[in-house]
Amino acid sequence: MTVSERLAERSAQTGALKAAIFDVDGVLLASPHERAWREALRGFADPDLFTSALYQSDVAGKQRLSGARAALEALGVADAERQAVPYAERKQKRLEELIAEGSVTAFPDALRFVQAVAALGWPMAVASSSKNANGMLRSICLDSGQSLLDVFAANVCGRDLPRGKPNPAIFLLAAKELHIDPAHCFVAEDAPAGIEAARGGGMTALGVARHDDAAGLRTAGADLVVSSLDGVAVDELAAGRMCRRPT
Repeated sequence: MTVSERLAERSAQTGALKAAIFDVDGVLLASPHERAWREALRGFADPDLFTSALYQSDVAGKQRLSGARAALEALGVADAERQAVPYAERKQKRLEELIAEGSVTAFPDALRFVQAVAALGWPMAVASSSKNANGMLRSICLDSGQSLLDVFAANVCGRDLPRGKPNPAIFLLAAKELHIDPAHCFVAEDAPAGIEAARGGGMTALGVARHDDAAGLRTAGADLVVSSLDGVAVDELAAGRMCRRPT
C-alpha cells in the first residue's frame, strides 16, 4: 500500500484533516539549538562527537534536562544523570547568547506553508518543549507586520508538562486548545521523538527531513516525509488529505 493510499484509508476511518500543529526548531526555524548543545559539551565530552545525527535521534524534541541526559548517555559520559544538570544549564546560557546575536532564521518553505495553511482557514498551533521557542518566534517579522508567533491560534510552547516527547501530551494539549479532535490534526515534526508523539496522540504525522534523516522519521511512524514543506500538496490538504505534491 502506498503512502497516499494508507493516508486515504486513515482519513476514511478518522475523518478529514482540518487543523495543523507545528514543532518549532527544525520545522519552522533554523535555530542554534544544535550548535548550543555541541558547544556546551566542552568539559563533558569531545564536542566533535556531537553529530547532527546524534542530535536528531537523541536530543531533538525532548525537554531540556531529558535531552542533556540522553546526549551524555549516548556519548558514554560517566554519571550522566548528575552531569546532565550542569550541561543543560551551560547549553541554555550558550543558546541565549546565540539568540541575542541574531542566530535564528525562519525556513522560507515553512513560511510559505504556514501562509498556505492559514489561507485554507485552518486553525494552527505551535507546540515545542523549548522554553526559548516563544522568543525565537517573536523575533521573526512577517510582511504583514506580525511576528510569526502571532499567526497561530494556540501556543503551547514551553509548557511544564509531566512528560515530554515521545509522550503525546504536548500535541494533545495543542489540539484541545484548538478545539479540534486529535484525529483531525496533522503534526509537522523533524525529530523521531516528535513523530512518535504525534502518532501516539492519534494524529497524522508529517516528517520534515532537513538533515538527510528521512529513514529515521519513517521508522518512527511518519505518514509522509518531505525534505521541504513545499513538497506537501496544499490542494489535497484543502480536501482534508495529506499527500505529496506531484513532481
